[in-house]
Amino acid sequence: MAKNRFSKDWLRQHMNDPYVKLAQARGYRARAAFKLTEILDTEKLLKPGDVVVDLGSAPGSWSQVVRERLVGPGGVMRGRAIALDLLPMEPVAGVEFIQGDFREDSVLHTLENLLQGAPVDLVLSDMAPNLSGVGVADAARIQHVCEIALDFARAHLTPDGALIVKAFHGSGFSQIVQDMKQNFTRVVERKPKASRDKSAETFIVARRLKPNVREHARLEQQG
Repeated sequence: MAKNRFSKDWLRQHMNDPYVKLAQARGYRARAAFKLTEILDTEKLLKPGDVVVDLGSAPGSWSQVVRERLVGPGGVMRGRAIALDLLPMEPVAGVEFIQGDFREDSVLHTLENLLQGAPVDLVLSDMAPNLSGVGVADAARIQHVCEIALDFARAHLTPDGALIVKAFHGSGFSQIVQDMKQNFTRVVERKPKASRDKSAETFIVARRLKPNVREHARLEQQG
């Protein structure tokens, strides 16, 4: 009974959420589009010509935002967007999509083959693991997801590139931030207005790789 009441309460709140209504009005697949929009505007990130990798992209609202900012006259993409998710995703015009588990080497290699050595300007990670409710285990899962996004960014970002990852306040959060600071010259936390107040999610924005980080990351991958 309590579960049904909780489900009904969540559904009511969801349907009355102004960002849900706004997303529907603007054709976005999820309210998360406004989280990314605010971060990009605040940080002045993503310009025409950029190469963007969107990890954990389904259902595709972040890829929609990326496309909007890269598309030029006649619907031609000025830049490149590659999206990846374990789940299927309805196509977003101009966005290349890979379905697979980013934690698997074969999927990572598919992504790297698509890039063909091109440096990446922006890595987005809205990836979130399935949570068990066991604090220590969940913290480890979240940290692992952030680590693999960081490892990819270290190996593929341009020197002035940026990484945006979703994390959650709690056990392990400070370690994630510390890992970012060891690799980037500027690291900030962002809690967009579209992120629900009750949610522990926080987005970490890391910019400008420290000298030699990318080379060290490539050597680690080869080794």
